[in-house]
Parts: sequence; C-alpha cells; structure tokens
Amino acid sequence: MSTKLHEMSLCMSLTDSGDALLWGFKDGRDVSGDHFRKLLFTWHEPSLYGTLLETQQAGELVVTILPAEQVLAFFAKPNFMDIVSWEMGTESSKTMLLLAPLLYEAAQKGSYIPSYEDFRNGQLVWTWDRNADTLADIDSRMLENIDDLGETGLRAAFSAAVVEAHYADATAMADLRRDYPALFAMNRKANTADDSPAAFTENEWLSTMGWRPDLAPFRPALQLLEPDELEEDWRLRLVLQDKHDSTLLTPIRLHVDGTASGQWASEWTPHVVERAPGWVTRLLEALPRMADDGELLAHPMSDDSAWTFLTKDSRILLEDGWNVMLPAWWEAAAKRKPRLSAKVAAEAGSGAGGGGKSESLFGMNSLVNFDWRIAIGDSELSESEFNSLLTRNERLVRFRGQWVYLDPAFLEQIRRLMDSIDPAEGLSLQDIFQLHLLSELERDKVKSSSWDGDHLDEVDTEEEARLQLEVELNGHLLKLVRQLGQPSDLELIPVPQGLRAELRGYQHQGFTWLTYLRKFGLGACLADDMGLGKTVQFITYLLHHKPVSEQPALLICPTSVLGNWQKELARFAPELNVMLHYGKGRLGGAALDDALQGVDIVLTSYTTALMDQETLQPYMWSSLCLDEAQNIKNAQNKQSAAIRSLNAVHRIALTGTPIENRLSELWSIYDFLNPGYLGNQRGFQVRFANPIEKHQDTERTAQLQQLVKPFMLRRKKKDPAIQLDLPDKLEMKVYINLTAEQGAMYEQTVKDLMERMKKLEGMERKGAILGALTQLKQLCDHPMLLTKEAELAEDMAASEESRAELVLRSAKLERLVAMVDELRDEGDSCLIFTQYVGMGRMLASVLSAQRGEPVFYLNGSTPKQERDRMIERFQAADGEGPSIFVLSLKAGGVGLNLTAANHVFHFDRWWNPAVENQATDRAYRMGQTRNVQVHKFISLGTLEERIDEMLESKMSLSDNVISSSEGWITELSNDELQDLFTLRKSW
Repeated sequence: MSTKLHEMSLCMSLTDSGDALLWGFKDGRDVSGDHFRKLLFTWHEPSLYGTLLETQQAGELVVTILPAEQVLAFFAKPNFMDIVSWEMGTESSKTMLLLAPLLYEAAQKGSYIPSYEDFRNGQLVWTWDRNADTLADIDSRMLENIDDLGETGLRAAFSAAVVEAHYADATAMADLRRDYPALFAMNRKANTADDSPAAFTENEWLSTMGWRPDLAPFRPALQLLEPDELEEDWRLRLVLQDKHDSTLLTPIRLHVDGTASGQWASEWTPHVVERAPGWVTRLLEALPRMADDGELLAHPMSDDSAWTFLTKDSRILLEDGWNVMLPAWWEAAAKRKPRLSAKVAAEAGSGAGGGGKSESLFGMNSLVNFDWRIAIGDSELSESEFNSLLTRNERLVRFRGQWVYLDPAFLEQIRRLMDSIDPAEGLSLQDIFQLHLLSELERDKVKSSSWDGDHLDEVDTEEEARLQLEVELNGHLLKLVRQLGQPSDLELIPVPQGLRAELRGYQHQGFTWLTYLRKFGLGACLADDMGLGKTVQFITYLLHHKPVSEQPALLICPTSVLGNWQKELARFAPELNVMLHYGKGRLGGAALDDALQGVDIVLTSYTTALMDQETLQPYMWSSLCLDEAQNIKNAQNKQSAAIRSLNAVHRIALTGTPIENRLSELWSIYDFLNPGYLGNQRGFQVRFANPIEKHQDTERTAQLQQLVKPFMLRRKKKDPAIQLDLPDKLEMKVYINLTAEQGAMYEQTVKDLMERMKKLEGMERKGAILGALTQLKQLCDHPMLLTKEAELAEDMAASEESRAELVLRSAKLERLVAMVDELRDEGDSCLIFTQYVGMGRMLASVLSAQRGEPVFYLNGSTPKQERDRMIERFQAADGEGPSIFVLSLKAGGVGLNLTAANHVFHFDRWWNPAVENQATDRAYRMGQTRNVQVHKFISLGTLEERIDEMLESKMSLSDNVISSSEGWITELSNDELQDLFTLRKSW
C-alpha cells in the first residue's frame, strides 16, 4: 500500500481550439507553474516530461497549456505519480476523465467522420461517429456534461487527436486527398451564415463524399432534353435513375416547399421524402431562375438558357455533387469549333532551296502569301456561309445536320484575326513556323497558340477560349520544315579547300546545317557537347562564305578565350584575315571602316561589345556569332541588350549549355537568334516557363521542344553516331590571355630578372633564373601565388562575391571554372593537374564552393591511408563519389588508376611531355570505357607558349635543347633569356 505524500486538486478548461489550460491547488493555494508541471507530467513522454509545455499568466493563476493533439491521450490514460493524490477540482476535469477514454479510443480505431457543418464553413474538422459501437452510450453522458467542457473545444481536441493518429505525415494526408477529393473541394458558399439551410442531410453528404455507402435504390440526376419533333424547346428535368438498371429513368416534379410528386416505386418513397428538401435547396442555390409558380424546372428553356446550362450551369452542378445527363452529341459538339487556317500560296519558298553559296533568300520576318480557309468539323465553309453564321448571332445551331455551338466572343476573335491580317500582305515565315510545328505536334487538337492579332505575345489563360489557327504549307515550305527537323538528311556541302583540318562526319553535318539555315536567314544554335569541335565547324562555315561576304563576320566571346580563337583560326584557316577588336588601341569611326577592308572576321569580347555598342551597331555583319552564348542568358542586363541590338545577315550561338538554370535563359538565346520567335519574355514565362518549371507540364514541354528543335543542333558524346566517330583520346590546347594584373606583374618580374642578370654570375645567376622561372609560371596560374595571398583563397571561395573576384584575377581559373561547370552538368568527371600546392588548394576550394559538391585534392603530403580512401571513393562503381579530383603532377602523375574520369586538365605545363602523358594515363588506361578529353592550358605570349612551340617544333630531347629538367635554361645567354621570357604582345 503506497502512501500519498501530496493531495492536490486538478483544474482544467478547454479553449475553442482544443488546448487544455491546466492548473492545480493545494491547501487552497495554487501550485506554482513549474512545480505543477513537474508533478503532473513526470511520466508524460510526449511533452518530454512537461518541459516542452508552455505556461501562461491568467489573472492571478499560472496555467500550463497542453496542446490539443495531446489532450485526449493524456486524460484517457492519466499516469499520475504514486505519491500524489489528485482530486478533480472542476466539473470540466471530471467530465474529461469520463469522456476522454471513449473519445480517444474512437479516434484511434477510426470511429470518426468529417463534420458536415464545418465543411460548409470551408474547414476540414473530424467529429466522433455516433453510430460506432464504442460510442453507443456517449450521447446521454454528453447531454449531461458537455456544457462543463464546451462542445467546441471538445470537438477541436477530438479532431486534433484524429489528425495525430492518422494524418500526421504528408503521405497519409496525400492518400486522403486521393481517396476523398471531394472532401477538399470546400463548399463554394464557405463561411456563409450559420442559419443558411443545409443542401444535404448528413448521411446524404457522407454518401456523396464516399465516406458511407448510399442505401437509396436510385440516384438523382438532372437531364437536359434537346428540341425534337414533338417538343420545339429545350427542357431540363429531374429524374431518378435506377441503380440496378441505369437505363430506367423516372422523371419527378419538385416543388419549392420541399416536396416531390410523380410516379415511382413505393419502396422509394421514404428516400424521396427524406431527400427532396435537400434537392430543392441545392437547386434553388445553383439555379434560382428555374423556380416559378411554386415548382422547379417546370418551363421550357430558350437556346440561350440551354447554352448557358451546357457551358456553365452543368459544371456548377457537377461540382455540387449532382449527376448531370447531357445530350450524347454535346461532347463532340463542344470540340467542333470553327477552325481558321491559312493556306500558303503554291509559289512561296520556291526560291529558298538548293545548294551553292547564295546568301539569305528568306528570314523570319519574310512575308508569305496565303488564303483563308474556314471549317467546322469535316465541312469547309465559304466566306458567305461563315458570315451568315455570324449574323444569326445564335449560340447553338444545326449546321449541315450537326449541332454546333458558336461562342460570339470566339467568332469575334476569328473576325478580328481575319481583319488584322491581309492575305495580300501575307504571314511572316516566323508565324508559319510556329503554327505548323505546333499543329503538327498534336494534329487532332491543334494546340497552335493564343492568337489574337498580336501573334504569340499575348497569352490567353483560358484554354478553351483559344482560337485555333492552322497553317497549310505548300510543298516547298513543307520540305524546308522537314529538313530542319532532320539535319542528318541534308545533302552535305563540300568542305572548303582552305580548311587545314579533316572534319569528322558529325562536324561536316554541323557545318552543312549552319549553312542551310543561313540560306533562309534563320538563326542557329550549335549546342554540341564540350570537345566535339564547335569551333572548327564555325571556322569551316566562315571559309565557305568568305567569297560572297561583303562584310566581315563578328565573333563575340569571353575575354578568356579570345586568344584561343586567334590560335584556332590561324591553325585551321590561315587564309582568313582576322582582326582583334579589344584593348586600349582598338579602332572606331573612319579608322575602323578602313581597317575592316579585306577583313574576314572580327574578334571581340562581351565586355568590349557592350562598351563599343555604338561603334559596332552601324555595320551589317556577314554573320554574328556568340561563343559561350550562355553569357547573354540574362536578357535584362545591358550586355545582352547591347548584343541583340547588333545587325547581321545571320546569327549563330555556340554553347554547350543552352540552359544552365532556368528556361528564361533559352528564351534569351533564341530571342537573339530569331527575334520574336518565342514571343515576348512575359508571354514566354506565362506560356512555357511557369507551367514547365513549377508544374512539370508535359504538354507545354513537348510544345517548346517542337518549337526549339529546328534551330538547335545538339550532339552529345554518348550518342552512338558520335562515339563511332571520336578517337579514344582527344587532346586539345586551350589558349588563354593573361589578365591585366597578370600581364603587368609578368613584365615587372622579367624586367627585374634582366637587371639582375647584368650583375650576377655562377650559382647566384642560376638560382635567380630558376626563381624567376617559378614566379613566371605561378603568375600564369594566379597572381595570388606570387603575392603570398594563396592562404586566403579558401576563405574567399566560401563567399560568392569574393569568389567571383578571386576567379576573375586569373584567366586560366575563369576558363577552368566554366569548363568544369559544363562537363559536370553533362555528368562527366575530371582530373586537374597542377605543379603548385597553393594552386591545388585554391582549385579545390573554388570548385567545391562553385559546384556545391566535394572536391578531392591529393599532393605529396597526403597520407597513404587518406590517399587510398580518396581513390576508392572517386572510383566507386555506384558513381556516388566525388567527380572532381585535383592532383599535384608529381604525387598524382604516376601509379594511380582513375578511370572514373573522362576529362584531364593540365592547368600548368611541364617541360617534358612524357610527364604530362603519364599523368593523362591515370584516366586513359585499361578499364576506361569512355572517350578521354585532355585539355592543356597555355597562357598566350608567355614562357608557357614558348615551351609549347619548342615541343611542337619537334626539337628532340636528344639534341639537348629541352631536357626533362629546367637546368638548360640557366645556361642561356642574357639575350636568349630575354627572348624566352619577354611577354609577347602579338596576341
């Protein structure tokens, strides 16, 4: 027998939200809040033994708040301390102890139903099911005690207990929404006055929800009858449809006093009598005009009323839970809207085909002649027949034996469109492309556009209100569209003789495709994967058009690849005259006019193009090409606007990543290529970007793909046709200009060295040369290596703003970040080799922060255990390990198997190519299943370029011109050193 050390009174009150306010008394005095919680909730684990419960000052009392979802559970099985004797100090607490076990068991076992009253007020609240066995005797107790607790609060606590037991997680709630969707379609008259009449009895509503079976032998339905030989008017009637034989319909008459009359089976009478008042209430709410002379649905309907019922009222009634029976032809008639089509004239496009080197014969704004065609269903109308339909001003008409409904607003759209476009003036080729491509995508539905005279710029959000305009192409334009959709079927154009390269098959196709689009004045986006040779395809295109281009081409690219383009043009097409428009000495005005004479291509940067917008605008460039075209992805910034303002016969975008983050980036590129083709930016956002990005709309995705496809050529390395055409290992040099900071520091370092060379001899001279050599090579990587700031790189990389500043100080780093972004977006992996520990750390920090993914870094000080772990994770068969591996050339260049990578970067150059090849072979070795791309970074005009030229000129190691070490440089004369080290400005 236990001894009670404390005797206390427990008091309780329920709030309307179901929370319990608790307090206690001992010896006539209230127990302090903290002490009370400790005593009452010692064994209550859900509240972490009371520590999670809040207290609140209520007058002179401090009450403890027990949340609604815990109230029934706590009082159903109170687990009080043995040393405390609790007396129920209020009627509320006594009643709760009485009812909580019953209600909690009901909540746990599923003896609950949704509350109809709360549903009508727009809320989902659960209440106990009075018909459940476990609650058979609860009503009598509640009648006596409910006022003590407050019914509102008790129901809220019960509802919270149901949610806690059955719908606490998102999956359960999603299942409820799926199984009982009508439960979440809250009554459209939510929040109405409390005294508004209920449209259903509770049982009827629960049956409609699907919560309980409907025991009535019939289902009520509203049936619309069309005019026939016996009846000239439309009629709406209430029928009872036999559940056992759905073909049996019993019409009945409803009276506004809530009664019904008619002939039905006698056993149906109790159900009719019970439900008729609810039917009347619901119909009066939905169709108040249908009541007359004390009876509902008694009078005939006009054509306008029938049309309103078909298009609007029937939907309202369906949402309200009614069965609605419409004429069998209605669904087909609803789709049988008048169709407007433009039949293109037979001769349009006949001069745009063929080969040769002819310049643009077309353009997206070229006008094409056409004739109007109007059709309903399978029948074509003459213009006089169509005008006759317009003048009748009827919504439902019989036309050639078929019912057709004619929306006056819809017909007005057709009239406005026909008035806005004169067939004598024609449609633009842009309009024709849009209409044909989309109607071809879904011919049966013809999802062409929201055409309202402003083409695709204005978007109509009401799908059914869209005017369906089709286009009928002639043979010439049909051939053009088909060829655009199948680039591989184009007849290959001969490769220009001046090209110093052998094109792979897919590159020859790409050059042919670019030239083909030029004939029609259509912008082209060449979006091949990195490493597939977009550069050489464009250079071939330039050579092909050189003989007929009166104006030079203009190429705009990031500053970091200007030098690369100069090198590649000189390598592949030495006959092209190249002009660099960049830097302090660039020309303008008459001087630029003179300089452009005989020039085939002008190279400039995105930044320069913005600064020199007015200088470049007056020219009609033979072609305008954007390399790394994702640089204009933000259509709103000044740089993008400046570039779109430039004039060109043909526009080309080169990019491996046409979309990096958002569809608006694709719009920006296409608005440069073919202005207006995808509509304005707001319209594109509403029509495509929002539905696709927010709702994964598959139909809009297919539409956008159909529009984009003809003007984008995208090949990936994993494509079967490409893999057969690629070597196992593809080496390429990436030429990069120094930044202004790098250039200034490089020149100062060389100047200081040459001053010292006049004074030093012997070992001191050799040491000074080797020291300067290291400084120059580090400067080519990043100036921070020389300024001893490298240790700050990790902190700077963490901040997006400071990281951008860090990257922009090195052209090499800027280019590497861009290339790694592109290859990682394609799912590829890479190795990055550097000679310098500081550079390796900087690379790892910057790339990890930039990509938001782990980056491994291995150097000579990495412990063996850590080294083995990194290699194992990088090589993981599941592909879940890191995909970027930075390695020091000496520590990571030999003895490792890293075939998970298919890209190898040499961030800085080594004297002996064998050392670099050994490092490359970490990825290019047995076990490698993909093509390996090797990228060798070379800073233009620097020592790195001189060494590369020596290696290319095949000065063999046996001639002792270059050896595997750097010692040979220390033996050079001062003049030879000056020639080797001095920064060349030619690039």
